[in-house]
Amino acid sequence: MVTVQRNAAPKAEWVLMYRGGLTRARIAALTGAAASTVGYHLVVARAADPALESAHRQAADGTMHRASAHGLERMRELVAFVQDTGQYPSARAGSAAERSLASWLERRRREAAEGTLAPKYREGLGVLPGWEGARRVVSDEARWQGRLGALVKYRAAGHDWPRHKATVTGEEHELGVWLHTQRYKARRGDLDPAKKTALDTAVPGWSAGRTRGRKARRTGTSDQV
Repeated sequence: MVTVQRNAAPKAEWVLMYRGGLTRARIAALTGAAASTVGYHLVVARAADPALESAHRQAADGTMHRASAHGLERMRELVAFVQDTGQYPSARAGSAAERSLASWLERRRREAAEGTLAPKYREGLGVLPGWEGARRVVSDEARWQGRLGALVKYRAAGHDWPRHKATVTGEEHELGVWLHTQRYKARRGDLDPAKKTALDTAVPGWSAGRTRGRKARRTGTSDQV
């Protein structure tokens, strides 16, 4: 797995790939880096260049797959199957036809996750609730990356580690609760190794946080607490 130091962010190669329309997951797959690490570099890049996101979306439009006549027919078969049976086709089904539909659906799910799904497929499959399958996983990952990016900005502004106590409110409390959860998972050995690497890279010292018995660092000071 590729390891990229924090001081190298954002990695120019990854920024160019993202600007060219590739998704974070695709960049990670091509370079062998952790998706969370690529995500951190892209957070830094977007913060430095607000126009990067729009450039990525415009380029991504040209990388989407196109729907074929055969594919559209398969989509109609899938929709009919789900509406008739009340379930999605299984790759372990005894019927070869059902296994074929399951395989076709899995390819569309991968394309949806990569951001390359043909618009006609997305529109047609939209009548099936939860067809993407891993939608919640993708949403949770995006939310996690967003919290990491917010913590990076919070620390860069000169703030000490955010607290999670009930007496704390606003952004500090939200980030404090999130960071407390990451520390708890890390102590139990439940934190995804890729996420730990992303935290270590983006915000060194996150697992230790504040030192008890010392005052919180004030904005603009350089003392580490």
